[in-house]
Amino acid sequence: MRIFLLTSLLSLMALSGWTQENSRPHKVVVQLTTSDTLAYRALTKQLANMMKMWPEAEVEVVIHNKGLAMMKSKTSNVAPQVKTLTEKGVRFVVCEFSLQQQKISKDEILSDAKYTPYGLIEIVSKQEEGYAYLKAGF
Repeated sequence: MRIFLLTSLLSLMALSGWTQENSRPHKVVVQLTTSDTLAYRALTKQLANMMKMWPEAEVEVVIHNKGLAMMKSKTSNVAPQVKTLTEKGVRFVVCEFSLQQQKISKDEILSDAKYTPYGLIEIVSKQEEGYAYLKAGF
C-alpha cells in the first residue's frame, strides 16, 4: 500500500510539474537583421512550430537593418506566412530608424507590421520584461 501511495504521489508531482511547465506564459523576442531569404523561411517555420506548442506564447520579432527585406511588400518571400503568424498572435515589429536610414516608407512594408522607433531599444526592453532572446539567421 505504501509503495502504491508513494508511486501515486510521485506520478502526481511529475504530472503537476509538466503542467506547470507548459502552462506558464512563454515570452520570446527574436532579432532579425539578415537579408538571407532562406533565414526568413526557416524563421517562419520555427515560429509556426513554437506557436503550435505554445499557442498562448507572447512572441515578437524585431526586424531592423538588412532584415527589412523580409517585411517589404514587393520583395518578401514569406508574406503569407507572416500574415498567418500574425493571426496566431506573433508580432512583427519594424524599426523606424532602419526605415529612415534605408529610405523605405511604411507604405512599402507589409500591412501586418507594427513599429518601434529603435529596434535595439525594443529588444532590450523586452528582455527587461522577462522575454527570452533569440537571434534569427544562420
